[in-house]
Amino acid sequence: MCQRDELDFFKAGPINALTTLVHSNSLELHRSAALAFAEITEKCIRAVNRETLEPILELLQNPDVEVQRAAGAALGNLAVNNANKKLIVEMNGLEPLTKQMMSNNVEVQCNAVGCMTNLATHEDNKVKIANSGALGPLTTLAKSKDMRVQRNATGALLNMTHSDENRKQLVKVGAVPVIVSLLSSTDPDVQYYCTTALSNIAVDPENRKNLAKNEPRLVSQLVRLVGFSGSPRVQCQATLALRNLASDVNYQLEVVQSGGLPHILQLLKSAQSPLVLAAAACLRNISIHPSNERAIIDAGFLEPLVELLGRFDHEEILCHTVSTLRNLAAVSEQNKLEIVEAGVVQKFNEKVLTAPVSVQSEITACLAVLALGDELKDKLFDLGIINVLVPLTKTDNIEVQGNSAAALGNLSAKISSYKPFITAWTEPDGGIQDFLLRFLTSKELTFEHIAAWMILQLLESEDRKLKELFFGTPEILENVERLAARSVGEVRGDEAYDANQAITELAKKIVFLLKSD
Repeated sequence: MCQRDELDFFKAGPINALTTLVHSNSLELHRSAALAFAEITEKCIRAVNRETLEPILELLQNPDVEVQRAAGAALGNLAVNNANKKLIVEMNGLEPLTKQMMSNNVEVQCNAVGCMTNLATHEDNKVKIANSGALGPLTTLAKSKDMRVQRNATGALLNMTHSDENRKQLVKVGAVPVIVSLLSSTDPDVQYYCTTALSNIAVDPENRKNLAKNEPRLVSQLVRLVGFSGSPRVQCQATLALRNLASDVNYQLEVVQSGGLPHILQLLKSAQSPLVLAAAACLRNISIHPSNERAIIDAGFLEPLVELLGRFDHEEILCHTVSTLRNLAAVSEQNKLEIVEAGVVQKFNEKVLTAPVSVQSEITACLAVLALGDELKDKLFDLGIINVLVPLTKTDNIEVQGNSAAALGNLSAKISSYKPFITAWTEPDGGIQDFLLRFLTSKELTFEHIAAWMILQLLESEDRKLKELFFGTPEILENVERLAARSVGEVRGDEAYDANQAITELAKKIVFLLKSD
């Protein structure tokens, strides 16, 4: 902070005096001016004008190393301020800074790279830096033996990974192999900058392809950092890098094969929400691969995943957690059974009606998958799943409605007793009766199909009580007859034509069953 009772060096008088020193022919005066700027800007950082920056930029181009060092420090100090960051670049400050980064003097390098790191945090500067020729020197300095220079250079490279175009430029100058090699650094800051940069780089499919081809040890290095770095922020970013890599099938397998699961499990149990979020996001991608599902369950993830449903109200954590459970349930009846026995459905029932829409969507999608398990349906009925799903078919979100209806439809097929549907015919929230009528009249082909298919399943059960309930609800029968009589040509598009035809066929079967009774 500036001391108000001291002289304001950024006023015209002091700046003019320092500028006079800069324009002199005396090296000693140049050094004095540069040191004065360095000391002033170290104590007082604020937005400045062109008149203040011009003499500093001129000093930066001075051939004397001492002047360069002090001028670089002054410019780096001012580059902490957001307005100054933009103005320095507008005044062509990148060219002299790039030259100073290639200096043989480590102090000059350090100050120039530190300033470039600060400038690269401003969104308007990033493309200009990428196109200025600075990325090559930054990549070279990332390998510096001086830790300060290395930290500043890797920090600057990280700041350049936030856009697709800049990431392409980094690939062109060969920065990616350097960043990967620095994962073995013992410095936590360098580890953090490099893991975060790689996490950003791995967002792009083409970059993932190149990494898979050229960096065979990348996953094992990241797994090591997840497990043993000792720095929570490094663990977090290494896990997120694995998550982004695991957008691709081969990486999904490699994370598991490289021993990543035990370390991810430990982070999932952490009390720190950033670590839990990173672990949950990574696990979600890994669990997409069918070959990983059993390994994840056998590694002991089910209990911690269920605990997360009650331990956090963090929307993203919940979405990743539920999506992982859905992935694990997708392939085998055994997985579905173990997931239900772990207490997942009880947690869903407690949370889903008041959860954010994104979480409701994930939970209902997971319930729809679980409801496919023929051996589980009685258990799901006993857990009161219908009382949760029926109200969710009335929410404002079409995805939640559809998932909930699909779950109910899946529950209606191949069951030993239809008593749960009879009990829920009018309750809760209008019950099965109201849900079917709403979907039949929705004018949404998918919803009409779900309702028609479910009605057919219920009627094919030949349960007398169910048939009586249908006959006692003429509005449902009228709308089924309307769908049965609807012309297939009433909808446009090949997919819509096929869907409408399927709905019409289902409706005709329902009408036949009812009339033959």
